[in-house]
Amino acid sequence: MTRRHSFPEGHWNWPVKLTHHHAVRAGDMVFTGGQVDLDARGTVRNIGDLDAQVRNSMAYMQDLLTDLGVDFTDLVRLVVYYVGDAGDEFQMLNLLANIIGHEVKPVVNLINLPELCYPDMLCEIEGVAMRAPDGSALPRQNYHLNAQSPLPEAFSHVVTCGDMIFTSDITARSADGSVTYPGDIVAQTRLMMERLSCALHVAGAGMQDVVKVNTFYLGDGTAEDWEVSARIRADYFPDPGPTPTGIPVPSFPHDGLTTRIAATACAPGARRIRHAWPDGHWNWTAALPYKHGVGSGQLIHVGGQVALDTQANVLEPGDMAAQTHIAMENVARVLDEFGATLDNVVKVTTFYQGSASAEALHENLLIRSNSYTAPGPATTGIPVPNLVYEDMVIEIEAIAMLESHTGA
Repeated sequence: MTRRHSFPEGHWNWPVKLTHHHAVRAGDMVFTGGQVDLDARGTVRNIGDLDAQVRNSMAYMQDLLTDLGVDFTDLVRLVVYYVGDAGDEFQMLNLLANIIGHEVKPVVNLINLPELCYPDMLCEIEGVAMRAPDGSALPRQNYHLNAQSPLPEAFSHVVTCGDMIFTSDITARSADGSVTYPGDIVAQTRLMMERLSCALHVAGAGMQDVVKVNTFYLGDGTAEDWEVSARIRADYFPDPGPTPTGIPVPSFPHDGLTTRIAATACAPGARRIRHAWPDGHWNWTAALPYKHGVGSGQLIHVGGQVALDTQANVLEPGDMAAQTHIAMENVARVLDEFGATLDNVVKVTTFYQGSASAEALHENLLIRSNSYTAPGPATTGIPVPNLVYEDMVIEIEAIAMLESHTGA
């Protein structure tokens, strides 16, 4: 499979030397790393101006897509990390629609955080695009669902493209913007999962077709916090289930909201789905149907990898460097189950405990980057106040692509 990496001349850069590139194309999929409003020296621009930072981040994304032979019309997913409130989110959605065009209608995932990786950074935006290697457009369907959380018409709750299915955030918000069961994470989780099932059904799929889920929930970094909703979510998936990443956040921009979920699935029967759990791999404190890796065709999703043992004890508590090495080793072990290595990774996302500082990011970024042979994958790094377990300071998820149909 032809793989192309993008790092256009004059593109923003990190203030340290890395193997990472800003976007990777493999087969019919293009993944961009988180795009931000930095200059070529790694300095944040347009301090205090969210609109300007969004525009410049999307201009960088457009350059990457063009370099890899696609454009905004090929977007199937936007993931937006931002600092702001509900009003900022509404304004940002409308601005994004105007930038990409109202006919594109990708799914969108919005994660509100207290701060991002560098001081004064207000947004980080990544994209997934799809186009056939021969340049032809792939079959695509966009679904806007009135019974789901409100979205501008310029975005979809569900997108199918080729044999892939993507969802926007599924929550307990209703079409009128109100939150059902405000403050009740148990009731909201059940409603959220029922809505996810309905969204997949519209696309002709079910929970058994989900390969990856990303969940954000109101929490302060304790196992007890996490288990409340984790056990409920798990009841909705068959065993073996998808590979997950779950991240606690201190607040949501909508009063009373406690959790949100987004999924990636495959059209039923389109790809053989394989599941991986390496012998002796770390485990959660609760019995769950999730697996550490899920392969679908040539595509491999690795769920958030951390420094835990088989009894869910945190290894090297509080030590960022040591935990980063362990997490990367765990990513490599999961990939090995599919006959892949770290050099097959096309996109990596890292959540780390820290604040808006170069020091907090670079402490783990350099270790992660040095794990790859240049040119490395696209990357997104996000600081969070806490992770699932106390003294856990980093969680790393990855997407990889096999070079051939081996194991497909």
